[in-house]
Amino acid sequence: MRSGTVRNKRKLDEDWSFYKGEIRIPYAVKAGMTGGITDAGVLRDGEWLDIAYHDRGMGEQKLEWTSVSLPHDWCVEQQYVQDELLGARDGSHGYLPGGIGFYRRTFTLPAEAAGSKWRIRFDGVSGTSTVWVNGHLIGSHHGGYIGFSYDLSDVLRYGDEGVNVILVKVDATECEGWWYEGCGIYRHVWLENTDLVHVAEYGTYVTTPEVAKEQATVNIRTRIRNEYTEDLPVTLRTVIYDGTGVQISAGSVDAHAQWYAETELEQSFQVVQPKLWSPDTPYLYKAESTVICEGKELDRYETVFGIRSIRFDAGEGFFLNGEPLLIKGTCNHQDFAGVGVALPDSLIEYKLRLLKEMGSNAYRSAHHPPTPELLDICDRIGMLVMDENRKLDSSPNGLSQLERMLYRDRNHPSIIIWSLENEEVLEGTVTGARILKTLADTTRRIDPTRPTCAALNHGWYENGYNDAVEITGYNYGHRDHLDLRDHAQHPERLMIGSECASYTATRGIYEDDPAKGYCSEYGTNIPSWGCTPQQAWSDLVNNRFLTGVFMWTGFDYRGEPTPYLWPCINSHFGLMDTCGFPKDSYYYMKAVWQEEPVVHVLPHWNWPGSEGKPIEVRVFANTDTVELSLNGRSLGEQQVEKTGYLSWEVNYEPGELKAVGKHGKLTVAEKAVVTAGQPYRIALFPDRQEGRADGSDTIPVRVAVLDRQGHIVPTADNEIRFEVTGAGKLLGVGNGNPSSHEADKSTLRRAFNGWCLALIQTSSEEGAIQLKAVSAGLAGAETVIQANFKDNS
Repeated sequence: MRSGTVRNKRKLDEDWSFYKGEIRIPYAVKAGMTGGITDAGVLRDGEWLDIAYHDRGMGEQKLEWTSVSLPHDWCVEQQYVQDELLGARDGSHGYLPGGIGFYRRTFTLPAEAAGSKWRIRFDGVSGTSTVWVNGHLIGSHHGGYIGFSYDLSDVLRYGDEGVNVILVKVDATECEGWWYEGCGIYRHVWLENTDLVHVAEYGTYVTTPEVAKEQATVNIRTRIRNEYTEDLPVTLRTVIYDGTGVQISAGSVDAHAQWYAETELEQSFQVVQPKLWSPDTPYLYKAESTVICEGKELDRYETVFGIRSIRFDAGEGFFLNGEPLLIKGTCNHQDFAGVGVALPDSLIEYKLRLLKEMGSNAYRSAHHPPTPELLDICDRIGMLVMDENRKLDSSPNGLSQLERMLYRDRNHPSIIIWSLENEEVLEGTVTGARILKTLADTTRRIDPTRPTCAALNHGWYENGYNDAVEITGYNYGHRDHLDLRDHAQHPERLMIGSECASYTATRGIYEDDPAKGYCSEYGTNIPSWGCTPQQAWSDLVNNRFLTGVFMWTGFDYRGEPTPYLWPCINSHFGLMDTCGFPKDSYYYMKAVWQEEPVVHVLPHWNWPGSEGKPIEVRVFANTDTVELSLNGRSLGEQQVEKTGYLSWEVNYEPGELKAVGKHGKLTVAEKAVVTAGQPYRIALFPDRQEGRADGSDTIPVRVAVLDRQGHIVPTADNEIRFEVTGAGKLLGVGNGNPSSHEADKSTLRRAFNGWCLALIQTSSEEGAIQLKAVSAGLAGAETVIQANFKDNS
């Protein structure tokens, strides 16, 4: 008898309890017998007493649990520690301790839920995780960057059988990468219910082998899994909907589904006058797959996809839908101020929007698969993606992680390249070449529609290393013009700037300060392997065969403090800081990546005691010319060099420094920097005035310190206290200071060079959220954000 259970997917992010520390849970002995113990429970007088659920470890250890919601990163909640002997990870991980923690959650199921399939999916858990359900050891997973799932159908309790208890151990004592990785269940958790006949996990594969303006062919391969103990006749009905929800094509196919096996079915559809996906027009379609058996609908599975074609040319670079396109990319870790790696979906979208507003059209997830929601958002807003495997590893676990990334992600139109490794020690070696070939062959078997790449910093052509992949990635190929020389010797090779620049600069700082760990925005302390954004971009513009650049990085991130160590606790590489506040280099990229007129001036114009001394003034612009003036006096007009910047030497005097950009004689953009007075008041700039009352929507609020005239004080460092009342809470704070040791989970934060950030998260109830910001000696500020049940995104 078929259960007729139609697929249901439930998010399990709320109502978790968290314990930081070790809990001794012995391996199962005498399981199921009176007086015996399972992995995480004890049977006494016929009742299961789950150790974690009853707040006791083995013996009578009292466990102190706290309530948390997911995603959760406990690492960012700790104090910075310089001494590794005290439990801190080293500077490359941001001087924050790792450790072990436990999560638990309870839920109930009705009696009629028995007989169907129940699966729990973790999108990402740092380090090594171990999962118990109702006292049963379900499994362990090593690898924090790709999701995993477990079938719980046999061990769950239904109806009067009792409450279900999930216990998760997270061991984040060891590191996978050399950057801040966080600790905890830092991505979503899902409970999924299906009939025993259902579309398999990541069971659809959509390709568009023929794309033209008049018509496109859409091929869909669907894997149906039958977990009944008999063969069954099934019908797969697939309907394609356009972006407005209108059905545009449909088809059905019958099949014989063998028991305890998967059956793959292939269908082909024609879409007339398709709307092609691109960064400028990210149009999405939806395929709805319905599995029918003996007249009963057993499963309904949706796949979002786009129609587009990609092509890479060894001489001319990248083509999207037949048109050439320069890839304007950034590399990024999953990290942000106030939350560590545990980003709510809305904050992921905020970061991507900041990149797109800068003019970026591509995102490299360095150096690991991204969270699934990031790819969904890239599809929706139009952001190309280099999706990256964690490491060069052809072990069973390494191949399993690669395969799960490929099956999970291959329907996303945003993804144009599979990157299989980054800067591995074995690059250029015989062993490394064998491993890379296995990874590349595995990738082509699962998805031959996109090229493979390796992001290399050495060994490009040794032992035929990069012969395994279609695209040769150059991490800092500008060194000795290596990429240009290699192209001359290997003109048939596809190439890309997989990692470029590494320009170290601290927002609002214009002189290197080793004691504080700051780097000048003038670029006077670039690492030996790095270069300026100007060089990275001009190399591409003058050599289209380089295909694109992925600047290191879009945002500063915790860990890898370079060139200084303690007290510095995060990188300086970002075009924006950890809060998303732009550095000057952001405006250079905006000028060369966008058509809209841009003029930007640096430095700020607050230099007391420097009257009469020369200061270098730089201007980034994409206009024909720029004229600079100081207090109304012209300092001359210069012709803009399209990939460089303009420079004046100006004797300092307080007042207004103004740059005017012109096309011909027409003024099209201007920017002024003004000498600000003393800090006088706080100003709040919410990213949105409305949010979703879903318990997770997060609204960044930029906080500025102004003088009496309303000018931002570029050197202000006032401590600001935040008060949040109503239908929300203060999720975290930050200021972008790479040497700040202030707590991210606090109501206090100092401004850094005039700015700091507050993250406001909605509750699950509608209502107003009041944010108040106060500081000694400053006029305070208030703002109201309205949380509604409707979607305001």
